[in-house]
Amino acid sequence: MNKSTRFELSFKNIIQLENKLNFCKLNNIKNINIPCKGLIKKELFNSTINHISKNFQEFNVTYHYSLYHQYSKNKKKSYQDFLDFTKNSYTNRNYEILLVSGSNKKKNFDSIDALGYLKKEENLKIKLGIAYNPYLKKYYKISSERERFERKFSTGLINSIWFQYGTDIRVLQNELTYLKNVAKDEKLNLFGSLFIPSNQFISRFKFRPWKEVYISEKFLYALDKFFDFTIDLVSFYKNNNITPVIESDFSSSEKLDSVYRFLENER
Repeated sequence: MNKSTRFELSFKNIIQLENKLNFCKLNNIKNINIPCKGLIKKELFNSTINHISKNFQEFNVTYHYSLYHQYSKNKKKSYQDFLDFTKNSYTNRNYEILLVSGSNKKKNFDSIDALGYLKKEENLKIKLGIAYNPYLKKYYKISSERERFERKFSTGLINSIWFQYGTDIRVLQNELTYLKNVAKDEKLNLFGSLFIPSNQFISRFKFRPWKEVYISEKFLYALDKFFDFTIDLVSFYKNNNITPVIESDFSSSEKLDSVYRFLENER
């Protein structure tokens, strides 16, 4: 298994968070991601940061900072909150940041705007991660992702790219080639979302598909084909130095074993 593999935690309150963190400790999982969506925003998001910083300093944490979910009162106040958050990460060295606009971008305050403001700050040495969805142009007719990436990358503040999940490896390969051409000789840390297929996962996705997440119909109706694809995706990640980010629930021995089987069963 890739020792740098990251695990995203999902929880509804601090008690659930603590239970999952203790499970991670028990299973020697050190690299965790904390999303900023659903219930995990504002008060719970901030409480999570304080709780982990105080009680679980052994973890290597990446926090997803959603400008949409953390928006407060107005653009000025929201930017100041974000600036304080980035300064704290640099001062304390206790977490890294994945900046996302959020599911519904705020007008005149998305990740491009925030990065533009950050670039103007004096004496702020910070590097951030950004999300990238390779599937938008082909499957959702949204052609702005490359332009948005170039604008973000041009700020000089980016050191990692986090790929959205999808099931078309050819498209992913094309976009990876493009990103490397833009970055040229600059080193970028690459991360890729990974879900472990199951009947439950398929049922939930078919009932309520996630916005701008492409999963082929052939995988939604044939679990064995979904298994095969996942093995191929793990191999693609390994061959291209992309660190997997496990977004499926892994908080039981049985589920964690299933994750490890896929990570070890590459082609």
